[in-house]
Amino acid sequence: MSIPTDQALLLARWQFAFTVSFHIIFPAISIGLASYLAVLEGLWLRTKNTVYRDLFFFWSKVFAVGFAMGVVSGVVMSYEFGTNWSGFSSIAGSVTGPLLTYEVLTAFFLEAGFLGIMLFGWHKVGPRAHFFATLMVATGTLISTFWILASNSWMHTPQGYAWQDGRIVPVDWLKIVFNPSFPYRLMHMALAAFIVAATLVAACSAWHLLRGRKDAAIRKAFSMALWLLLVVVPIQIVVGDAHGINTREYQPAKIAAIEGLWETETGGTSLNLVGWPDMDKEETRFAVKVPHLGSVILTHSWDGEIRGLKSFPKEDRPNSTIVFWSFRVMVGMGMLLLLMALAGLVLRRGGRLYEQRAFQRFVLLMAPSGLIALLAGWITTESGRQPWVVYGVLRTRDAVSAISAQQVGTSLMILVLVYFAVFGTGIYYMLKLMRNGPDLPRDAAEEDASDTGKGQPRFDHRPLSRPTDPIDE
Repeated sequence: MSIPTDQALLLARWQFAFTVSFHIIFPAISIGLASYLAVLEGLWLRTKNTVYRDLFFFWSKVFAVGFAMGVVSGVVMSYEFGTNWSGFSSIAGSVTGPLLTYEVLTAFFLEAGFLGIMLFGWHKVGPRAHFFATLMVATGTLISTFWILASNSWMHTPQGYAWQDGRIVPVDWLKIVFNPSFPYRLMHMALAAFIVAATLVAACSAWHLLRGRKDAAIRKAFSMALWLLLVVVPIQIVVGDAHGINTREYQPAKIAAIEGLWETETGGTSLNLVGWPDMDKEETRFAVKVPHLGSVILTHSWDGEIRGLKSFPKEDRPNSTIVFWSFRVMVGMGMLLLLMALAGLVLRRGGRLYEQRAFQRFVLLMAPSGLIALLAGWITTESGRQPWVVYGVLRTRDAVSAISAQQVGTSLMILVLVYFAVFGTGIYYMLKLMRNGPDLPRDAAEEDASDTGKGQPRFDHRPLSRPTDPIDE
């Protein structure tokens, strides 16, 4: 059996980073859209306004495609634990394995059990039963988030375990699940998913407004998305601040790397707004500093002390160059989203929300901003944990399988080709659906005729025709 080299370790990390980056896109969309669908159907039942029902039908198509791709892309990562990270599975599997199993037993079964009713049962079950199914799917996505983040957070702030015969064994499951960073990571991820969904809905609506569609469904979706961003983005900023303080306490090397801070400054720590951390020279080149701002943000005091990277052994330092800029990309996207939400509020009060084309173009350009912020945040989180796979407990080098660089490189190339072909097609189809938009309003006679149930909308009777629009015209 071959011994893993530095190159094999690097390729294994790149492969997992590639697959998880593809995967996280789709659950984030599914989590946000599932809750959005529940809200739409609840409003439809309460008001009987057909706009909400039409929006539900439209966005359920996008949700269905995203959910399917999320399931498929997630399966690959479970195999990678065995092929590339058998050391991690062997040493820490007794903790992470059950947590992922709980996710399958609770969330995935709940989603799978009610998904068919939600997508294909509009004319098969009563309105209340269908709404219950939609609520269960939305709840399932949030429960899935709970277990996945519990497992990931434990890897960052491990507790409730003991070493036994060279392996990590669980001692206290409550401490394992509710580890110190779990509440912050759970809230941060859930809010990020809502932001992702809101930016997609807002951008899709902006696209149709720019094309001249100003019917009630388009305007309602545009308005709802901007209201959600106006509420959620400020909350996300507050949660992110609390998460940063928690990270400073439990992962101080990560904070130093994020800030590009090499020396421990007494009497107040400056904030490097921009710069280029040089890992070899142990300095942040071209830094633009703001005195005391680092202390204000990370300690909420004027003269709080933050440890510099030089106070940690070289082998325990994350790559500051990566996390310094990934963090700033995430924050930059967040600030732009806040600006967009506030601008929408100003235009709404001036009665120009649906008329201001410059703002609508801005919203359209911001379509990928939620996903960019999400991916940048995950890069910051996971790269900042290095060189540990379980922080302070198990090094990444000790978690990799006994594989060669050639083996990992070959599988990585295959995955890249397959992923871009399969998921690229799926993303293209989702964009195609969004480009077509909700169905145009129908007159009352046609509405009555189409709402009789049996023999009507094709997707209710042929599951594979749920997305009723072809990929190509």
